[in-house]
Amino acid sequence: KEGAGKWCGEIKMNLGLDFPNLPYLIDGDVKLTESVAIYRYLGRKYDLMPEDVVRGDLAEQLVNGMRTYITKIAYSGEFEKAKPWFINTLGVRLKEFTAFLGEGPFLFGEKVTYIDFMAFEFWEQCRALSPESFDGMDVVNAYQERVASLPRIREWMDSEDCTRRTYSINAPHCSWPGFPNTEKTE
Repeated sequence: KEGAGKWCGEIKMNLGLDFPNLPYLIDGDVKLTESVAIYRYLGRKYDLMPEDVVRGDLAEQLVNGMRTYITKIAYSGEFEKAKPWFINTLGVRLKEFTAFLGEGPFLFGEKVTYIDFMAFEFWEQCRALSPESFDGMDVVNAYQERVASLPRIREWMDSEDCTRRTYSINAPHCSWPGFPNTEKTE
């Protein structure tokens, strides 16, 4: 079984990655780390780039900026103290995202882009942290369902390989690891 010890000791420095980290992607001669770099690479490879580059950059940065917030509070050591601030900010961002999404069905109309996948992943993480923040957010919830219903996404989410069943969002030692449900039941 792979764990942090095996990753740090045997694997991480032996993959030929410029910046060894998780997640990583090896696709032939291409070796990447960093989530956004991987998303962009796959977007270019599979024609999932937004046609409106400026709005694409804006949407990507909204998601990435909020991802930074959730990571900071998860690792802060003062998670419970910072959580209300994040939930308040989340409420504002969900409303902004609703307006940005417009008529949809995806961020850039009919075309699915890599940013839709980034947004989907991030909102699912936020839902794990604060499910109540999504109450009444019908546009965002419908958007999430549309992305989740894409055939390959649905297939993956229903599979045993779906990482949300086995891996946490953040390192297990942080204040809020995220998936899977880590609450202890008695």
